[in-house]
Amino acid sequence: MLFRDEYLLAVDKPSGLLVHRGWGKDSVVLVDLVKEMLGVEVVHPLHRLDRGTSGVVLFALDARTAGQMGADFEDGSVKKHYLALVRGETPKEGIIDHPIPRREGGPRVEAKTDYRRLAIAQIEPRHVSWVEAFPLTGRLHQVRRHLKHISHPVIGDANYGKGALNREMRERWGLKRLALHARSLSLTHPKTGEKIVFTSPIPPDLDEPLRRMGLRP
Repeated sequence: MLFRDEYLLAVDKPSGLLVHRGWGKDSVVLVDLVKEMLGVEVVHPLHRLDRGTSGVVLFALDARTAGQMGADFEDGSVKKHYLALVRGETPKEGIIDHPIPRREGGPRVEAKTDYRRLAIAQIEPRHVSWVEAFPLTGRLHQVRRHLKHISHPVIGDANYGKGALNREMRERWGLKRLALHARSLSLTHPKTGEKIVFTSPIPPDLDEPLRRMGLRP
């Protein structure tokens, strides 16, 4: 648990865990674990992280807060910060402006992501870049799709990356997961008006391979 009061709960999701059962047939999902931890029957996840992505997930603890915070997520008031290891040497920084769907099978809509390169590792079998990404909109797989769009897919991405490279990164460097981490959420508390930042540390299953590559996040 990263934060809890009577309105909001922020937790640190590991890679490999679904947020909601509607996205798969897993017997255990994050929503169930949160309900069990709090001893309640209903919680309101305010956004989603893909199964392979680790990091901050925010819940509302009542319907009114869920409505208020849902509007903040929709209008971009909640600021998201991701970290990713990607294929190749990216430009130092840029804005990716490329339409993608809000949901699977939906129409493409405006989507923008700001990114910045933090470091480069000149390793085998390919150079990789450690980047931070700030999605300015909330679309399906936005960070993953946008990095793929500029030909720098996230390492370990089975949908948008290259299987052979992902396998070699696993064998050489022990990177056995999607190399994408939801580092922080910045928002205004719906009750107090306080500016809050929830931050998740980089987990060992990502941090240790990065250190082997000579990257020190």
